[in-house]
Amino acid sequence: MAASIRPLYPPSCPLKHSSSPQSIIKSHSPFSLSESHRPISVSTSVSFNPSGNYDLSLFEEEDAAKAPPPMPPKQGRFEVVIDNDAIARLDLSPFHAATGVTSAKEKAEELLERSVGFTINFVRADENDPRELSEFPEIRLWFVRLDAVYPWLPLVLDWRAGELARYAAMLVPHQMSLRMGVVFNPEALELFVVQKVFVVYTWLKENDVAMPRLKAKDMARMLGFGIGDDLFDLVDQNPL
Repeated sequence: MAASIRPLYPPSCPLKHSSSPQSIIKSHSPFSLSESHRPISVSTSVSFNPSGNYDLSLFEEEDAAKAPPPMPPKQGRFEVVIDNDAIARLDLSPFHAATGVTSAKEKAEELLERSVGFTINFVRADENDPRELSEFPEIRLWFVRLDAVYPWLPLVLDWRAGELARYAAMLVPHQMSLRMGVVFNPEALELFVVQKVFVVYTWLKENDVAMPRLKAKDMARMLGFGIGDDLFDLVDQNPL
């Protein structure tokens, strides 16, 4: 049996000067960049924005201009606010203070219901530094530590407000595109998605959350991948 893990859409025509297809999330997040700072990036096999509204026509300026922004933050979500000090010290206490997480098992349903979002109050040492937040190694390192402690976290993020795309950008190699936003390395994104599917599916089952397969599939779909039931069958047939 071959487990099915596939992009939701077939490769599209590449942009000029492209050397390989890329998976793209068109992000209207705080990672958006100004025209003078980055060149146009490479080509596309999966195109959509993190609000969940898929758009395969990203090659024309007028189409890009019509792409809807992500939805506003979910009302009542857990808001994690981090600043330079927390980032520099790899201090996860802002996450604990905002969510009250001491045992994920105790809060699984509430985390899924309310969702989690991040406010990054990062002051650049050089106010003219053109890098996006996901390009600062110290910010990415903070998120790497958070993800190591709570690997199921992508499941409970505020997906529709773009939090899953922004979180993935902290952990997955990518480039920034003027017109297309975050352009992920496709192989790295696929590995990230599959690893998270394994993690969240197990976490959901351990916490007796209804429809664990559907929830894991929905998370993968938000990052452009379809997951077949045969993958979950293999996991269930070979428990840890």
